[in-house]
Amino acid sequence: MPEVPALPGLAGLTAQVFRAGGALSQALPDYEPRAGQAEMAARVADVFENGGVLLAEAGTGTGKTLAYLVPAILSRQRVLISTGTKNLQEQIYFKDIPTLRAALDVPFTATYMKGRANYVCLHRIDLLSEGNSPQSHDVFLPIIRDWSKTTDTGDRAELEDLPEDLPFWSEVAATAEACIGNDCPRYSECFVTRMRQRAAESDVVIVNHHLLCADAAVRQNAFGEVIPACAYAVVDEAHQLEDVATQYFGFSISTYRIEDYARDVERFIASGSVTTRSAQMELQQGVDRLRDHARSFFTEVAFAHRSNDRVRGEERVRATDQSLAHTREVAAYMAGSLDLLEGGLALLAPSRSPDDEPSAPSDVVALSRRAGEIRDELRFLLRAGDPAYVYFVEFRGKSVFLRASPIDVSEIVRDLLLDRVRGTVLTSATLTVDGAFDYVKGRLGIGQAEEVRLASEFDYESQALLYLPPRMPDPRSPEFALAAGHQVIELLKRSQGRAFVLFTSYASLRSVQAIVEMALEYPMLVQGTAPRSQLLKQFRETPNSVLFATSSFWQGVDVVGEALSCVIVDKLPFASPSDPVTSARIEAIRARGGEPFDEYQVPLAILTLQQGLGRLIRHRRDRGVLAVLDPRMRTKGYGRRFIASVPPAPVVHNLDAVERFFSIV
Repeated sequence: MPEVPALPGLAGLTAQVFRAGGALSQALPDYEPRAGQAEMAARVADVFENGGVLLAEAGTGTGKTLAYLVPAILSRQRVLISTGTKNLQEQIYFKDIPTLRAALDVPFTATYMKGRANYVCLHRIDLLSEGNSPQSHDVFLPIIRDWSKTTDTGDRAELEDLPEDLPFWSEVAATAEACIGNDCPRYSECFVTRMRQRAAESDVVIVNHHLLCADAAVRQNAFGEVIPACAYAVVDEAHQLEDVATQYFGFSISTYRIEDYARDVERFIASGSVTTRSAQMELQQGVDRLRDHARSFFTEVAFAHRSNDRVRGEERVRATDQSLAHTREVAAYMAGSLDLLEGGLALLAPSRSPDDEPSAPSDVVALSRRAGEIRDELRFLLRAGDPAYVYFVEFRGKSVFLRASPIDVSEIVRDLLLDRVRGTVLTSATLTVDGAFDYVKGRLGIGQAEEVRLASEFDYESQALLYLPPRMPDPRSPEFALAAGHQVIELLKRSQGRAFVLFTSYASLRSVQAIVEMALEYPMLVQGTAPRSQLLKQFRETPNSVLFATSSFWQGVDVVGEALSCVIVDKLPFASPSDPVTSARIEAIRARGGEPFDEYQVPLAILTLQQGLGRLIRHRRDRGVLAVLDPRMRTKGYGRRFIASVPPAPVVHNLDAVERFFSIV
């Protein structure tokens, strides 16, 4: 057999690592060379050598993480890795990086970066400790202050007993809007400063999409940016990028944001930094006026939009002009309060001495800047005049949010993320629809790109079964919940629990749960009753358990082994047309003469379904049943697109086949 010629450069070095007897085989006892993994690694190496964009769909079990990490490390360039979930971020840093450090004969450094709000701000702790505001007497302050003196990272995750939803954390978090940058007396000790410095000196910088987009959104603000410049980037779980970008490149004013700002001004007053009684009184009066006007404003907004009215751009101004007339009047008063606070705080801003040292505490600079930012965003939201955004009101509990979200993020992603690096790899187990990358390319503004599709390493023919019930009511009918409950009961009997039951809405979850829990005695866990991580831990540790969950459990969740042997999906996961962003995107496609259902709604639902069903088979020894209860998979023409996109498991329509599958040991 003739010798295979050695590949040159980075591709050659990468191929040596993945071959039989190579570095990975020697370092990992269970390592088996996989053709798909080696091919992806070679394509990634080409990007790191020659630049450009690579779209890589790598089926579950391909080993895509190592396929991009190895060439990233061997390239000797600084590479940014962005993940869709913190779980994958932690896996890369705490598992894969140590493995490759031991396997590769290459010295390299890596940094794991979270969003700024995960880190404690030493300066804010100092202000609270020295002040006399109600927050200064919070029982958690001494606990966090003592920990801040001993921690190396300042990451709140180290405080395992700290409640996940602790309101007090927002008082001490190192958020961008409260940062005063180089003027901060604790700047050199700051955990965010130190994290930024470590990242700037690292070869591999590991972030998540939330931090990636948040950092890009504040890049023009010298106080907010933390991610260092990188020539190359890998965007893993890239199917999530559009949703995250939509969140971070929009605008929002809320009752929470105003109250958070008012408390920060009061804390500044209480710190003693305002030396005259008259200035203290003037600022406090400004805060009181802001609160009063904000209360009136959000009450009016809630009343005017009690039906969650939302329209786009100038259409909204015309459609709601009369109902918004008084709202705008109250908003003018609120903007005036912010103007006065901005000006009053600016007068207190520290002057600088010849050696460029501030002569007084400079928190006032950040507070003045924030007042101006809130005022400007308020005016932008009330004008509602940019047709590139959809404007809407959102209610969460007692909080009211006035929002503007970009309808199309493709230009934003291209300009602020893709065009800023020489080479980008976008990868996921789910990137194609109908066998092509066209959908994701259009949504993310990707022009010319190399493409590769790598099939899953799993044998779905023997490892899985796809069950589609023979008869089900229309999913929009009142009878559907009862029929779905019956199907879930019969499937769980055959799987002996050990299942995820995934829903497209909380209403469907509650209806089916009520039916199932009356008929079966398996341990049942329900989303919302405990934190996500705790529910997953309970599921893994509780034999025969069943988890009822909605959207947040459709992706980024791994349960390997028999603990998860069945995944049941109630309905095809179409995004609700009543969602303001979805509605605006449908309108935009229709306005340019497109067909939104075929071009947008079906592809998005296909990718979501692929993710949900992908929870089941996570290892070569896993076996299980996938079930979709929605009859449209069989009865609608577009159902063929869904069936063609799900894992290639044998399709059955009767419960006896499911029972036989589970009876095979």
